[in-house]
Amino acid sequence: MITLFDYFRSTASYRVRIALHYKGLPFKQRSVHLVRDGGEQHKADYRALNPQGLVPTLIDDSDASAEPFVLNQSLAILEYLEELHPSPALLPGAPAKKATARALAQLIACDIHPLNNLRVLKYLTGTLHVDDTQKTAWYHHWLNEGFNALEKMLNQQTPHTSPFCCGDEVTFADVCLIPQLYNAKRFDFPLDAFPTLQRIDDHCNTLPAFQAAHPDNQPDAA
Repeated sequence: MITLFDYFRSTASYRVRIALHYKGLPFKQRSVHLVRDGGEQHKADYRALNPQGLVPTLIDDSDASAEPFVLNQSLAILEYLEELHPSPALLPGAPAKKATARALAQLIACDIHPLNNLRVLKYLTGTLHVDDTQKTAWYHHWLNEGFNALEKMLNQQTPHTSPFCCGDEVTFADVCLIPQLYNAKRFDFPLDAFPTLQRIDDHCNTLPAFQAAHPDNQPDAA
């Protein structure tokens, strides 16, 4: 059985939930509330499990003959799930398309997301004493930088970008994009300049795996 330590609004956790649901893998959820009581990710028992104090953390104890396997970092978890459960695939078969899906996913997960992560925003307001208006300007600036590049890259792939980032199948790129767009909308970032991103978002959110993984549908969302 797979156990996922996550938080309903965590962008990185959201990615992993989409992948688990898309592949039809049963899993147990253990909420690590990132805000309550100063953040449950800072507690000693969770730090022992994940020294970074971040979510998600995945534990796979499906092999009764081996020690439970513990893994953090959402992209590494996606790769692990893809290796163990290659169907339905989240990476295309052709090497060029596979590399493209990974590049788009990394653009989102490595270049956009870290700059608007909760701990970064808390450092801005708590340690550097940035006010809310400045914090929002920071957040919107880096989203705009990343989404502009992503929109152009996707449009250069036309007609391959239809209805997903890399053609006719869900890939790592979509799994990373939809949580990032959810996050952007939460912070009132205008998306009018990104019609391709919006079109992919609208389509992905009609799929059961994306709906099941949505933050509003998590047990700790209440």
